[in-house]
Order: sequence, then C-alpha cells, then structure tokens
Amino acid sequence: MFAIVDIAGFQEKVTEGDALSVPLLDVEEGKTVTFDTVLLVARSDDDVTVGMPTVAGASVEAKVIAHGRGEKIRVFKMRRRKRYRRVHGHRQDFTDIEITKITVGKKAEVVA
Repeated sequence: MFAIVDIAGFQEKVTEGDALSVPLLDVEEGKTVTFDTVLLVARSDDDVTVGMPTVAGASVEAKVIAHGRGEKIRVFKMRRRKRYRRVHGHRQDFTDIEITKITVGKKAEVVA
C-alpha cells in the first residue's frame, strides 16, 4: 500500500516505514504530525483511488525524527573582464520524518 501526499508543497510517494527528508516543519522532535492532503491511495494494483483533488477520509501520520540543515551550496556570479565577482552560500533547512501509518476512510471517496 502506498499513497501520494502533499507535504509542505511537495508531492511525496510514501509507504509505512519510509524515512523522508522534507522541507522544515514547525513541529517538535518526537511529536506526530498528520498530513490530510492525500492525492492518491493504492491498496494494490487493482485498487487505486485517485482524488480530485484529494481523497476524502485519507490521512498519513508521521513521526518527526530530527531537524537539520543541508549541505552548503555556493552560488558564484562573475562578469568577465569587469572585475565583478560575487559568492553567495545557502543551506536549506529540513525535517527528517518517518511514516508510521496510512489511514484510508471506510469508503474512500473522491472529493470534487
């Protein structure tokens, strides 16, 4: 069983037990967070429910493992022959989560 979930603006394919790095969530470490924006649920190859835009009664629960910052990237700008050089660095904040449960309502209906 897997689901396609909208997490912080990104669509992620998740199954129970998956560990993901997602953009920073405002939740304490060790707490549980629920995502209600489930776009697709597939119980098997024959039983697939596609939401329009979401699947009613479906949700995904995840446990927040840790928060962190990604690797530093360097952005270098230069104009040749003009003595113009700029270097900018960036580190993206992220949250590590583990998917604990995918819940599908009794009758997963498509919400129009």
